[in-house]
Amino acid sequence: MWNTKRGTCLHSKGELWGLFILLLYTSPPSCSSNFSHLIYKIKEGLPKAILIGAIGADLNLDLSVNPPRSFNLELKTAGQQYVNLNNTTGELFTSAVEIDREALCAESHEGQGCAIFLDVLILPQQYFQLVKVKIIIEDVNDNRPHFPVEEIRVPVPENAPVNARFAVEQSAVDPDIGIHSVQTYWLVNDYGVFTLDVEENEGGELTPFLIITESLDRETQAEYVTDIIAEDGGSPPLLGTATLRIIITDVNDNCPKFTESLVNVTIYGNATKGMQLARLQAYDPDEGANALITYAFSERVTQESRNLFHLDTNSGILKLAGKIDNNTGKLFKLIVLANGPTCIPEVATVTVHVIKQLSGPPAVIPRYIASEKDGVVSLSESEPPFSPIAFFTIKNTEPQQKIECLLEGAGPFRLVPYEHFKNEYLLETTELLDYEQQQDYEMVIVVRNSHGLVVNTVVKVHVLDVNDNAPVFKQSFMDLTVEENNPPNTFLVQLQATDADSESRGEVYYLLGADAPTIFDLDRSTGVLTVSTSLDREEKETYRFMVRAVDRGTPRKESIATVIINVQDRNDNSPRFINKDFTFFVPENFPGFGEIGVLTVTDADAGENGWVALSILNGSDIFVIDTGRGALRAKTPLDREQQGTYYVWIEAIDGGEPALSCITMVTVLLLDVNDNPPTVLFPQSNQSYMLVLPNTLPGTSITEVYAVDRDTGMNAVIAYSIIKRTDGEPGSFDIDPYTGNITLRKALSNRGLYSLWVKVRDHGQPELYSTVLVNLFVNETVSNETLIQSLLPRSVDIDHGELPPDKEGRKGEQVPNMCGEYQVLLLALTAICLGLFLTVVSLVTYICCKKRKPKKKRLDIEIPLKLNHEMVDKNPMEISNI
Repeated sequence: MWNTKRGTCLHSKGELWGLFILLLYTSPPSCSSNFSHLIYKIKEGLPKAILIGAIGADLNLDLSVNPPRSFNLELKTAGQQYVNLNNTTGELFTSAVEIDREALCAESHEGQGCAIFLDVLILPQQYFQLVKVKIIIEDVNDNRPHFPVEEIRVPVPENAPVNARFAVEQSAVDPDIGIHSVQTYWLVNDYGVFTLDVEENEGGELTPFLIITESLDRETQAEYVTDIIAEDGGSPPLLGTATLRIIITDVNDNCPKFTESLVNVTIYGNATKGMQLARLQAYDPDEGANALITYAFSERVTQESRNLFHLDTNSGILKLAGKIDNNTGKLFKLIVLANGPTCIPEVATVTVHVIKQLSGPPAVIPRYIASEKDGVVSLSESEPPFSPIAFFTIKNTEPQQKIECLLEGAGPFRLVPYEHFKNEYLLETTELLDYEQQQDYEMVIVVRNSHGLVVNTVVKVHVLDVNDNAPVFKQSFMDLTVEENNPPNTFLVQLQATDADSESRGEVYYLLGADAPTIFDLDRSTGVLTVSTSLDREEKETYRFMVRAVDRGTPRKESIATVIINVQDRNDNSPRFINKDFTFFVPENFPGFGEIGVLTVTDADAGENGWVALSILNGSDIFVIDTGRGALRAKTPLDREQQGTYYVWIEAIDGGEPALSCITMVTVLLLDVNDNPPTVLFPQSNQSYMLVLPNTLPGTSITEVYAVDRDTGMNAVIAYSIIKRTDGEPGSFDIDPYTGNITLRKALSNRGLYSLWVKVRDHGQPELYSTVLVNLFVNETVSNETLIQSLLPRSVDIDHGELPPDKEGRKGEQVPNMCGEYQVLLLALTAICLGLFLTVVSLVTYICCKKRKPKKKRLDIEIPLKLNHEMVDKNPMEISNI
């Protein structure tokens, strides 16, 4: 017993797929079942992870048992690549490999269908079951019909009756099946005389038939071209297109017709044999063998007439074949038939009047010098003037009879008597012939005797062409423009030259001149000029070369033309600065809007594409740039002490579309100018002071003057010097010119306030300086601050020019830079200082012992020179060396 179970699945995005499941198995589901058969249906082309069916649910299996069931695909199954199986639930999903029904079942017929067969094993052993799964792949309309050829030719005879049917053998094919295959055909343009019908054979294949709805006439229209459309039954339907060329074949439905059915010819009794009398012409609008015409005399034409006159069966030329009796006048009536295949002959009547002459008209006998055939003289256009064509001899004249011979007709010809013989005339040219102006001439030689009898002889001249014309260019000078960066094989121009000569002499082919670059190609036949590579205007802007047009005559003639190729610029080059970056050195305090430096930028493009504008990306509040010259300027003077280096980013933008740009960095380094005097940081005030113990030993560092200079280099190198002293003992203190360190030069014998004016100067040009007052109060203690404050100078009037150090000599004062004769004095002063130093040391030792204070190492104490009294220790420490 077979049961059926149907299921559906939804796309993960909520899109409903037309899928259904057919479940068949041999017995009701149970744990003891070991074989089942499931059938699912899906459409081809589904994406990954679309549910095909749930085997466990469709078999009503309990998935909560322990140990759990496991679903497994048998390996090496052809359809395994198209599905993914959930081993726990038995759910089948589409895999990443898309199913293409036409590729999967390419060899199966429509009636067989297309399916994937899978074997699913349910384990472990106690649940073992083999499930045969068949997945039927349904067709979707994913292929459009297509014809095996791009153009289909259908021959149709012009006498095809209305409703006649002609099969279009190259019918369209569609890999899809069913309603998605080809369902109908139709014409884009039926011209009102065609329609299409579709017939289905036993195999279900559709064949379009072309049906004639109106009568056809090849002579009216020989061909019909339209498009045939094949349409499938999908929604929306897909179309296939091919060109349908309907060729109307000729049938013999037309018969010959004479252009003239009645022809009258008059000849004289002495007319010469072979004289052309007339040319009968008939035409047939059919083609090929159906249009073949032959000429013949009717059976009613007598044998006498047949012997006297000859009719060419192909050309219809009627000539005199025998000699006419000059003594009799006669009328001949000739019936001429024009015969066509399967046609009733067309009839024309030629009446020949033979005029009787008593003495007979003059006879004109031509003797051709130039080439002649069928009464037509061929003469080359290269023949010089006065080239002979033919002699004409006049006969049948009486000795005393006067003969007049004239030439009638237009053309460069003349008929002149030949001086050596009577009744001989020479036909010759009078100037050069020109085939290109006129190819054929027809003249009449008119001979008239004294009896008034006239004989006309027609002379035809055909001019033969020679290669006397060189090709002529339509344009001998071509000025072309092409954009650079063009794709290879870009079309430039098609050369056009014509040659007035005929046949091969007028055929023209084209060649490049010897000066043409190899990057240009010229098609010999069509004259199409192309450039094989991409052009670069920056490499070369203009190409100038010659082209040749040559004919195929002998000797060959040619002409030349000039081609100029102007390569039009495109904005394919960015502006470029001549340097990767720029560095400019300028002194500080450089005047505002002074030129700091010039940035040079180039652009290889031309015109607007090569116009470059400069702009500042940062620092535009400080700097400006001249976009024309590229000059960088500062809006205001710059101070190195505020900022010593500036980094400015400059952008160059061209005028192209789209614009191209580049960026460079400009470093502006400010060079120092000596515009800042030294600043004294210590002492902080001229009203500050420092306590110095009287027993301080010579050489002891008392304090220092500390100053800084905001300039750099030599402008910031500081030198210290004492320019004035107001102490009780001149020369008691020295200052180090480099460090500003003030040391005791000799032992102090006086107590009280010592004031030193210190000059602090730099080494710049011009030299700048500052002054500071260093106050040293020599005493054991600071017991009376009011007294000290009263001793401090309130106002000092000092010349701040370049003053030398105070040299007013006091006993024992050392003068800097002593040399020569002062060496003895210097030694004496050194001995005195040493003695004073030992005395001070002894005195300090005594005081220390008396006060029972512990021994101390040398201690240098510097008290800031402040006006604030709290900065002065009320019990200052002693400065001594032990």
